[in-house]
Amino acid sequence: MSDSIQILRSLELFAGAGGLAIGLHHAGFKPRALVEFNRHACETLRFNADNGFETLNGAKLFAGDVREVDFAEIDAVDVVTGGPPCQPFSIGGKHKGRQDERDMFPQAVRAVRTLKPKAFIFENVKGLLRESFTEYFEFVVLQLSYPTILRRVGEDWRDHLSRLERHHTKAGEAGELAYRVVFRLLNAADYGVPQFRERVFIVGFRHDLGIEWSFPKPTHSYDALVKAKWVTGDYWEQHKIAKKHRPKIPDTLKKQVQFLSSEFDMFNMHERMRTVRDALVGLPEPQLKPEGYGVGLTNHELRLKARSYPGHTGSPIDEPSKALKAGGHGVPGGENMILFNDGTVRYFTTREAARIQRFPDNYHICGSWTEGMRQVGNAVPVELAHVVGASVRKQLLKNGRSQQKGAF
Repeated sequence: MSDSIQILRSLELFAGAGGLAIGLHHAGFKPRALVEFNRHACETLRFNADNGFETLNGAKLFAGDVREVDFAEIDAVDVVTGGPPCQPFSIGGKHKGRQDERDMFPQAVRAVRTLKPKAFIFENVKGLLRESFTEYFEFVVLQLSYPTILRRVGEDWRDHLSRLERHHTKAGEAGELAYRVVFRLLNAADYGVPQFRERVFIVGFRHDLGIEWSFPKPTHSYDALVKAKWVTGDYWEQHKIAKKHRPKIPDTLKKQVQFLSSEFDMFNMHERMRTVRDALVGLPEPQLKPEGYGVGLTNHELRLKARSYPGHTGSPIDEPSKALKAGGHGVPGGENMILFNDGTVRYFTTREAARIQRFPDNYHICGSWTEGMRQVGNAVPVELAHVVGASVRKQLLKNGRSQQKGAF
């Protein structure tokens, strides 16, 4: 079977609205099952499955507490994936970390221990790397590296960490389940997502496979965007923006533009970062009652009364958007508004936010605007999941071929 059609099976934990699952499906993975607790996200997954969305076709949905899922009942998978709830580590959260009952990394470890996948891909917020969480993050990584070294009854987590450290520094035991784990902070804008969104990815390969892997290199750059706007003008030409309607070069960028205009920039091979304007190409202007938009376009209702004030200014239309967020007490409007070049603002529709997260237009987000934006804001950008997943899949298939050749 060729690489282009060979499908690998996955289990998706903390599936949310399905961004990671969709991106991984584009990369060649097919979820056997998805686990999600939030009822609105479950409605979204069910609705799209019932309406034939390919990623979810045939996948079983466990709608409930992941702690109650018996992973032994799930058929064998090649990869375990998911984004454990980020509130314990989010900069905007209460910063409880390991003391937060929403910390679900132990369940991710349990899934890996039970299913013994060839690899896993987990995603979380940048706050996980904060200095205050350094020790606990090491604990997470070592648990994923040695998932069979369990925490003893009544054992303090730091004592468990010490045992894991000692095990890690000695020769591994023959036949033990262990993973080679790496992590990196990735910015989605560096990989073609029209959004400045930094997230930690944790990737592990089963030790016995002997796989070597590294994170994909960035493909897009801000320098290339600046050059396309202020040196060549290609960006404005692409969007058919007349010269008289183009904004002036910001003072903060004039030195950068001068440099990018020189011959010394001839080696920049990255594509330009994508912007909010890029993301919205082809979408009609939202309306209060959006009838007549055609089959497949939903979640595009206009929401009124957006306003700007210091620290709450929206995402400039000709830049990658700010990171879409899902606040604990509603969605903060600053990150979820468009800032136009004339200084006016309006809220993103749920469809526009989904475009920024790279969801396809035929994927419906269930619930009110607030609930829809919460789901989209919590999601893994589809394109970023695709890039990381494709790299992992390529290495797994390459390893499988090399093992087959070695058998003869």
